[in-house]
Amino acid sequence: MNKFVEKLKNIGPGALVAAGFVGPGTVTTCTVSGASYGYTMLWCLLFATVATIIFQEMAARVGIISQKGLGENIRDRIPNAVLKWIAIIIVIVAIFVGNVAYETGNITGGTLGIRAINSDLQLIPIVIVLGLAAFACMWFGGRKVIEKVLTAIVVFMGVVFLVTALASSPDWGAVLKGLFTPQIPEGAGILTAVGLIGTTIVPYNLFLHASSAAQRWTDPEHVSDARFDTALSIGLGGIISMAILICAGANIFGTGVEVKNGADMAVALSPVLGDWATWLIALGLLAAGFSSAMTAPYSAAYAVNGVLGWKKSTDDIQFKAIWVVVLLCGCVMAIVWGSSPTQLILVAQAANAIILPIMAFFVLYCANSKDLGTFRNHAFANVCGVLIIVITLFMCYRNMNAFITSLTALISG
Repeated sequence: MNKFVEKLKNIGPGALVAAGFVGPGTVTTCTVSGASYGYTMLWCLLFATVATIIFQEMAARVGIISQKGLGENIRDRIPNAVLKWIAIIIVIVAIFVGNVAYETGNITGGTLGIRAINSDLQLIPIVIVLGLAAFACMWFGGRKVIEKVLTAIVVFMGVVFLVTALASSPDWGAVLKGLFTPQIPEGAGILTAVGLIGTTIVPYNLFLHASSAAQRWTDPEHVSDARFDTALSIGLGGIISMAILICAGANIFGTGVEVKNGADMAVALSPVLGDWATWLIALGLLAAGFSSAMTAPYSAAYAVNGVLGWKKSTDDIQFKAIWVVVLLCGCVMAIVWGSSPTQLILVAQAANAIILPIMAFFVLYCANSKDLGTFRNHAFANVCGVLIIVITLFMCYRNMNAFITSLTALISG
């Protein structure tokens, strides 16, 4: 019992990852999925949660043993100069595109929260205020304190979803079928399925986890603590995501309500909260969007700095320049395409899922390095990793037409 309590005290990097993916993208994508298809897509979340645990454990293990971030590991472990620079360029482009897409979803999620209370507020001023607030927190400091408060709000919202899911008396037979019977509905079902994966297995979280685990644990003996932290934290995050989908499936599916804004999402919580549901969704989306709007640019800066070998601190202008560009691009895209917020967030999550196999490959490559000794990947981890990459690649291939169609419709208007 004492050993278990001691492990609980070491919870940290895994919880940071879980808080990172239970953001506005998760709330929106899970709600849209449940409202549109009932419990059909629960298997996507089960697959994504297991896959996240597997790859985040690899990233944390690589970070602890090497005492370096994932970007540094990718740079250091490719001996051929040409291949190294090809890998560096691929990582930079993938991280930049993925984080800009994710940042767009974060900012849009924040606007969804504010406009759930007052739909008459204009989009552009909201985005500007959110962007400037995030910029100020990151540039002048104080980001970590604010993130802790906002994360507490998001955790509270997750607990409320979990309680509501149980109180909504869902068809548990249908829930179990949805969990263990993979199927993809016709039409936009493939985009939603890939979006559920992209909002759970977040590529930049792999870099964030490796760096934070290296800082938290310096002794290889603590790898077991990191595994416990990863499995527990991400497992709970996955359960909360499933609870959000179940709430929407139980309370919105079949009612004819099309989820377009925060007020529509609040219907999923109405059995427990009644009129207060809109206020919680508004506060939760705003908190999740704003906290993630600071985390995503920082993660991009850490990844790019690591893979380029700059080893700059957060106060260096090169580090700041990277996160400023990501934040600015996210704000601009949220303004340009924010007229269809739920669709924009869904497309952003799908974009991350398309980038995911590339980052997963690099994690798998680093986790098999000989210098990790007994902590390098064993056969079972490799089989699981390859299988996850193949399944994700297949789903992304199936999704490409729907993704391009949705993206084109979003751009045109």
